[in-house]
Amino acid sequence: MGLFGFGKKEKDKMKDGLEKTRTGFWGNIMNTLTGSKIDDDLYDELEEQLILADVGGEVAIKLVDKLRDRVNEKGLKTGEQASDELRDLIADEMRPEAEMDLSGMPAVILIIGVNGVGKTTSIAKLADFYTRQGKKVMLAAGDTFRAAASEQLEIWADRAGVPLVKAGEGADPAAVIFDTVKSATARGYDLVIADTAGRLHNKANLMAELSKISRSVKKASPEASLETLLVLDAITGQNAISQAREFCKAANATGIILTKLDGTAKGGCVVAVKQRLGLPVRFIGVGEGIDDLIPFTPEGYVEELLPRQWKH
Repeated sequence: MGLFGFGKKEKDKMKDGLEKTRTGFWGNIMNTLTGSKIDDDLYDELEEQLILADVGGEVAIKLVDKLRDRVNEKGLKTGEQASDELRDLIADEMRPEAEMDLSGMPAVILIIGVNGVGKTTSIAKLADFYTRQGKKVMLAAGDTFRAAASEQLEIWADRAGVPLVKAGEGADPAAVIFDTVKSATARGYDLVIADTAGRLHNKANLMAELSKISRSVKKASPEASLETLLVLDAITGQNAISQAREFCKAANATGIILTKLDGTAKGGCVVAVKQRLGLPVRFIGVGEGIDDLIPFTPEGYVEELLPRQWKH
């Protein structure tokens, strides 16, 4: 693992995937800061640019207030100095309290999210990522409500070269996931990644279904650890975060996968996720390829959003 906790390949992928974001709204932020003197006009302009970059009003105001305090404390004079402080502040805003818990035998990752956000492809990309890390991965087709969900996952499982446990349409998702965890335990697999229904449930149904699945995981293997990752579409930005708030509470989510970051010029919604949902971003999707889901690191992300070598 190299700079920022991942290698050159991941760093290049992030750089390419964030091209629209870096040269769009975040480029405007760098232009605002570069060569500027620090005054009230600069702070106002910066706040406006952060909101346009989809950071959200609340987070933008908080970041600018903190920046103002840092500038005063350190007696900073130039926009370049301010941009260095802004990088640190944004990274702090996104930093997780702890790493993902994959210590279980097996470790289980439940993937939740509404249809159309890239849930199935994210599962395959995660399987590919962890397989490349040397883990033995098994998939569970727990979305038994949507016609063709299992078939779609099967195609991706083949691409990732991992086994898939599935049942017929309408089968009990908790039973499918129970069988998968049992099988993975018996066969010495390290990790189970499980799909879940992507319909917009009402809150009570969602809670009941996911708590049933959690119980089935523990019943299948008392040694299992459990992470629940919510997939969000970065293109819908702040809207996705608003819709996810209730979903997160009901689902007891532990982290976020943010897909389609290569398709947006804003990209600032990443900064707001932790503050608004109380959850860390764990992975970001920066392309269509099976290896285009990369682990999220705040420092790596900020370095790509606000490059130190900046030309107007």
